[in-house]
Amino acid sequence: MDLMKELTQKAEQVEIINLQNETTTISFEANQLKSSSVAQTRGTAVRVVRDGRLGFAASSDENATMKLAANVLESAVYGDRLTLKFPSIQPAQQVRTYDQKIVDLSIPRLVEIGREILDLIIPVEPDARVNLNLTRSVQSASLRNQTGLDIAFERSPLGLELEIDRIVGDDVLIIFDVVGTTEWNDEYLGFVHRLVEQLKMARKLTTMRSGNMPVLFSPFGALALALPLHEGLNGKNVYKGVSPMRDKIGEKLFDEKITLSDDGTLHGRPGSAPYDDEGIPHKRNVLVEKGVLKSFIYDLRTAAKFGVESTGNAQRGLFNQPEPSSTNFIIQPGDTTLKEMIASINEGILVEGLLGLGQGNIISGAFSNPLALAFKIEKGEIVGRVKDMSIAGNVYELLKEVDAVSQETEWVYGSFHAPYVLLPQMNVVTKE
Repeated sequence: MDLMKELTQKAEQVEIINLQNETTTISFEANQLKSSSVAQTRGTAVRVVRDGRLGFAASSDENATMKLAANVLESAVYGDRLTLKFPSIQPAQQVRTYDQKIVDLSIPRLVEIGREILDLIIPVEPDARVNLNLTRSVQSASLRNQTGLDIAFERSPLGLELEIDRIVGDDVLIIFDVVGTTEWNDEYLGFVHRLVEQLKMARKLTTMRSGNMPVLFSPFGALALALPLHEGLNGKNVYKGVSPMRDKIGEKLFDEKITLSDDGTLHGRPGSAPYDDEGIPHKRNVLVEKGVLKSFIYDLRTAAKFGVESTGNAQRGLFNQPEPSSTNFIIQPGDTTLKEMIASINEGILVEGLLGLGQGNIISGAFSNPLALAFKIEKGEIVGRVKDMSIAGNVYELLKEVDAVSQETEWVYGSFHAPYVLLPQMNVVTKE
């Protein structure tokens, strides 16, 4: 049965996507190899617009074509009524998202990489308990619709998720990091060397008072600032009316040092591809420019509800309809060096990580979190690690005044690119 031919006879618009994913996961727990697994998924998802209503169905059964066609047509009877047009083919940038070197990584080689990571950490911190996941996927997608659009692309994401726990008496230290890429890099242990240096620095403890003081966020720590903005800039949350930025396009909401963008055209990044999952070419979307709100991110569905164009940010799973999602979320670097930023602080803290990040109502911008890893800065120098501290504030207020944004940047979680961000005043609370 020709699914496209069958459905175009009964619906005004038809979209068919075939997805395939093979994921290999190697897990270490408490310094020991725990498990290895390989999971495969493949299937077909279909959307139609029939009598102005949107229908959706999906199946992993390759022999259930007739049932899939019947299901999607039936779902359209009760689907959203909206003016939505599936795109015709448009030229897209060539983006490198597939590397045979990653695809060829065997399970023994992934295990070996895991042990290389452990061999860097344990000699430095024998009391550490290391939990590590190495995840390698091989993904392919092909998309067709009734306009003649017919595209396909592949990805080869590799992710390393590392948690280091060290408990000595009542001193609990937790260091966490996630890196990701779709292109092999021979310097794959670079992030581990950085964490080992943090372990060494964390040995020296110092004390600190509560109060308002300068707070310097590392790229990883800056997730506390970025996550609420990430959610607030999503067109789905704007449509639902829960984004604090709704109806504020063109307004200056933040310090002029803050520029945010979403860019799915960057080589080697897990969020990149030539097209989004609806066939719209990826591009660089400037969301906030020098503090001024410029745009939100949309897929076809949310764009149609607002009467605007999709920004090429549709993302989907096999059994889920597309939704707007960021590709690579970027805070633009600034003009100040990290060394200059630290030297400017008489008394403050450097935040490397927070506990409970992302929990609660993050879209409001308010947060109050204990610090997983932080260092005291005194008279322009890092003098030691501080513990039993927490910070609180609201991102939408805090980012109205930013002292400096660093030239130095890092990738966090594979798809978040950030500099160091220095805020002049923030509420810091120590345990009494």
